[in-house]
Amino acid sequence: MQPIEQIYTRLDQPAKIVITTHQKPDPDAMGSSLALYHLLVRWGHQVTVISPTNWASFLDWMPGADKVLNYEITREKSEAIIMAADWLFCLDFNTPIRTKHLSPVLAKAPGSKVLIDHHQQPAVDFFQYGVSDTGKSSTCEMVYDFMVSSGKASWLDTDMAQCLYAGLIGDTGSFRFPAAGASVHRMAAHLKSVGLNHTLVHEHIYDSFLENRLRFIGHVLTNRMEVFYEFNTALIYVPKSDLLKYDIKTGDTEGLVNYPLSIQGIKMAAIVIDRDEERKWSFRSKGNVDVNTFARRFFEGGGHFNAAGGRSSASLEDTVKTFKKVLREHASEFQLT
Repeated sequence: MQPIEQIYTRLDQPAKIVITTHQKPDPDAMGSSLALYHLLVRWGHQVTVISPTNWASFLDWMPGADKVLNYEITREKSEAIIMAADWLFCLDFNTPIRTKHLSPVLAKAPGSKVLIDHHQQPAVDFFQYGVSDTGKSSTCEMVYDFMVSSGKASWLDTDMAQCLYAGLIGDTGSFRFPAAGASVHRMAAHLKSVGLNHTLVHEHIYDSFLENRLRFIGHVLTNRMEVFYEFNTALIYVPKSDLLKYDIKTGDTEGLVNYPLSIQGIKMAAIVIDRDEERKWSFRSKGNVDVNTFARRFFEGGGHFNAAGGRSSASLEDTVKTFKKVLREHASEFQLT
């Protein structure tokens, strides 16, 4: 993979560009994709954002979200656009499997693939150009850096600022997490200087859910959470029946994994959700507990040191049993005891 700086001058020639991200995009994935979309359109390119799947409705307010294609319901159209693209920007994922059914399409696409991502252990051979920096708070911060280093900082407008800020607060926990360093706050100040209404973005991301989600959270925390104080760990497991009972949609479980971390002494929180085709895991931790390695070794996943995801083809009951077994046998190795 060659440095992303090598494409700056090449982008001065109008081209067909596709931007894509991981399945079920979160605020950072959608925000970085749409901010880059607005930048590249201003640069003179024909740009299409394609999501591998649907996304949470609380992201629909983002400028340009109405133009994003959902690959799962526009396969023929999306594949034609991808195959005709000169450039494919791959944001907020670093291994093609995270794009679900879009993965084989990207693999055979003739355009040059450009990576912009901050997760660990990238599949660098899949991309021709790019930047991978695990020290960055978010992919939105990296798109902002791309804008600045390519000499286009003066193009920053309120549409881009809103998208970038959404991902910034999403991946830093509204500036709570260790990754929210000085560069993040300088970036936020720049976004404010072009007219960003940060309060409105917070309301869109955090205050736009339905009543059923709040009742679902109460039910889950009361009935589906186990706390293992001897291992400084908490687990939430959500059966499919709960999702149906409370009419849970994409995005409604966002952030739920963080709740147990507010319990005194808890170093790792995990949630597993019973989806149709698999069981989806999310892991969060504090301090020196490496959930990236934990997820990679035991649950076919990965991500960041303190935030990772995973999956299991086993039943909900069996994957929960596996988690408890792993916890008993490896707690000291992951500094949970």
